[in-house]
Amino acid sequence: MDERDWLAQRFEENRSHLRAVAYRMLGSVSEADDAVQESWLRLSRAETDDIENLVGWLTTIVGRVCLDMLRSRRARREDPLEAQVTEPALAPEDAGDPEQQALIADSVGLALLVVLETLEPAERLAFVLHDMFAVPFEEIAPIVDRSPAAARQLASRARRRVQGAEPVPDPDLGRQRQVVDAFLAAARGGDFEALVAVLDPDVVARSDAFADRPGAGTVLRGAQAVARQALTFAQFAQSAQQALVNGSPGVVADQGRDTFRVMSFGFGDSVITEIEVITDPEHLKALDLELLAS
Repeated sequence: MDERDWLAQRFEENRSHLRAVAYRMLGSVSEADDAVQESWLRLSRAETDDIENLVGWLTTIVGRVCLDMLRSRRARREDPLEAQVTEPALAPEDAGDPEQQALIADSVGLALLVVLETLEPAERLAFVLHDMFAVPFEEIAPIVDRSPAAARQLASRARRRVQGAEPVPDPDLGRQRQVVDAFLAAARGGDFEALVAVLDPDVVARSDAFADRPGAGTVLRGAQAVARQALTFAQFAQSAQQALVNGSPGVVADQGRDTFRVMSFGFGDSVITEIEVITDPEHLKALDLELLAS
């Protein structure tokens, strides 16, 4: 086995851990996967002879990548909170692995994600890496360009905000189901205006980066652009059935030949703020799906 194959094997052994770190940092499954992929690219280009602790090195790298993504998000003045806290949460790749189960335990709940979104990027990184993954402040400090003592203060400040946060009330699932019903009815009927009406003006629609289908990894923004795209999925809408996707209203549709796709939604005030189309078989297997009666 050459060095690159050995690195690839070690990386795959730690992929679940890195996805868990990235998800806590970003609150988004698709962005977490992007951060993990970028970490692999950096590893493949790095001189690895002097790396004594590969897991620690990778954790640090994915932390840096996530920090850059959070800062870029702030610079663009994006506010993905409503979308991301309803996006399907990570599930363990190996359900029998107690360590991986612990990595995605109840601490990655709605309440925590809401609070984490209020933190400054450096606070979030210090808190996530130290309190959730036991990374020493000496290793966190260079990532945030601060001393270990200052990194400790960042984590302490974030911890106080997390501990003092008010619990998040349960969403109105009944109302959300009505919104999904209206979306499906409009898509099935080819009603462009009705689709626009049920979408937030700044809605964002994403498809996962499953490489074996056209349009993979695309992002659409704005009600009209998303509505036009939804009209092209009339066949999907006809076979779609409402479901709970990791506890949040979504849609499942059979595509034939034992394949299917899932749509998960983020909601605002009686409108859809986020749509994620999921077709990646590995991603689909990680979802907790419960079909709902019509």
